[in-house]
Amino acid sequence: AAFKIITSDPKVKGILVNIFGGIMKCDIIAQGVIAAVKEVGLKVPLVVRLEGTNVDLGKKIINESGLNVIAADDLADAAAKIVKAVKG
Repeated sequence: AAFKIITSDPKVKGILVNIFGGIMKCDIIAQGVIAAVKEVGLKVPLVVRLEGTNVDLGKKIINESGLNVIAADDLADAAAKIVKAVKG
């Protein structure tokens, strides 16, 4: 639902998600993000920065999704990647 609300604004050129998965594991979060992207049919670039439990598995799920979703290592990396993705 969040992606639908965000992308209802035509001025949105990209989305950056920053999540710390302490109790909730990053692989579960990544699966949810991928499912949401597929459900919405997201047309703008999405950069996801995950940190916490199972972070490597979460990044792998994102990277192997085949979707326009980019995993980032930290917040600075995420910011740089979303700017690059939006600029093309």
